[in-house]
Amino acid sequence: VIMGRPPHGRDLIADAFMENPLVLIAPPEHELVGQKCIPLQRLARETFVVREPGSGTFIAMERFFKEHGVEFSAGMEMTSNQAIKHAVEAGLGLGIVSIHTLELELEAGRLIIMDVEDFPILRHWYVVHRKGKRLSPVAEAFKEFVLSEAPSLISASGYIQTTQNI
Repeated sequence: VIMGRPPHGRDLIADAFMENPLVLIAPPEHELVGQKCIPLQRLARETFVVREPGSGTFIAMERFFKEHGVEFSAGMEMTSNQAIKHAVEAGLGLGIVSIHTLELELEAGRLIIMDVEDFPILRHWYVVHRKGKRLSPVAEAFKEFVLSEAPSLISASGYIQTTQNI
């Protein structure tokens, strides 16, 4: 399985293979667009469109704001990143999603990555399987491919370029 947050307390082998930065997104017309290093405290006045409680993204977001002593207001819960992106585009709130889900929306100018202090929230992608499970030759080849090749498929320069154009 490829996932963003392997469950704890299970008999699993989880190998991190690539960073998965979570970024804060807004529609292009949002009042904070264009501002540099927006203070986290300023986000306490915003409404967020969030993933469902229990999802890896929601847990990371909740932990991040708690660690920084900032309250956030969840206006709507969504069960997919696509739904969050559509809601943010419609002006229903700000969102936090993986940078890897945004290529088309950023190119089309439908969403903007906000320049907020202490962002992005850094997570990782993992390839996961049960400990003691003998992988088939195809599964083993896939795992080796992911671990060796995936980091080169999405370059950090694309992420840096995107966030510098905020």
